[in-house]
Amino acid sequence: MRRRVIHCSLILGFTCLLAACGFQLRGTSGGGTELPASWKNMHLVTGNPNGEFSRDVTAVFAANGVQWTDRADADFILMLGPDQFEQRNLSLNSEARVAELELTMSAEFSVVGADNTEVMSPSTVSVVKQMENNPRNVVGKDGEVRLIQNEMRTELAQQIMRRVGFYATNLPGQTNNP
Repeated sequence: MRRRVIHCSLILGFTCLLAACGFQLRGTSGGGTELPASWKNMHLVTGNPNGEFSRDVTAVFAANGVQWTDRADADFILMLGPDQFEQRNLSLNSEARVAELELTMSAEFSVVGADNTEVMSPSTVSVVKQMENNPRNVVGKDGEVRLIQNEMRTELAQQIMRRVGFYATNLPGQTNNP
């Protein structure tokens, strides 16, 4: 019984210690990127509106208060290029087979105003990840690559949101009114 009390006390103590140092799980921040009210009506222009990357971008922006509207009703238009994925070998094992891979995903975006004037010039976002490779488990590797690609798409969408949010909030005369 005494061990159980000590064990629970230790767990409670470590939990309080983590909370006190500001530890927070990734993706659980409450606020997100706050955009000024004038940036809340946007339209998305992309070559693949039903693609996974486009869906991730629309979801991330919507989670941060953006209303996706028709082009005629939009204050700003997000021009989104396709996501580019590259995979290259980093190292070989003793059997001269790939031991580590580097995965890179990038995309270009820009923002134009309702009058088609360039607001944010074309910019590129990218994410680089490394993964170990087991040459004897090809099916597992392919599944892991697909999973990492999904995470990378989400990270690209979040980078775009942060850049647009930073730009929008740092323009002269902009305020963060919801």
